[in-house]
Amino acid sequence: MAGMRGGISPRQMQQAMKKMGITNEVISNATEVVIRLPDKEIVIPNPSINVMTMKGQKSYQIDGESFERPLGAAPAEATAPGFPEEDVTIVMEQAGCDREKAVEALASCDGNIAEAIVKLMG
Repeated sequence: MAGMRGGISPRQMQQAMKKMGITNEVISNATEVVIRLPDKEIVIPNPSINVMTMKGQKSYQIDGESFERPLGAAPAEATAPGFPEEDVTIVMEQAGCDREKAVEALASCDGNIAEAIVKLMG
């Protein structure tokens, strides 16, 4: 049967979870998750977040591309507002530069990836 896992439909699974007091919630409007470590931060822009609550304990599942930044870095600098994260990554990889230089190059080239790479390599 399609949509069945081990003989239990997704609807039956939800009903069983509800009976056990387990709830599942999706946070769809989060813009960023930051994990702060002693020496750096791990940043996940535009994450997909699933929260499961069982016996009052919440578990968070966070999916998305991440990058690291040093502690104290201005969030606006590190998250490259206006530029998709994959664009910043491409410029960093192709030009062999750090995140800050990639963001600066994208900003000076109005977000044109190829132009930013040429500028950094030239």
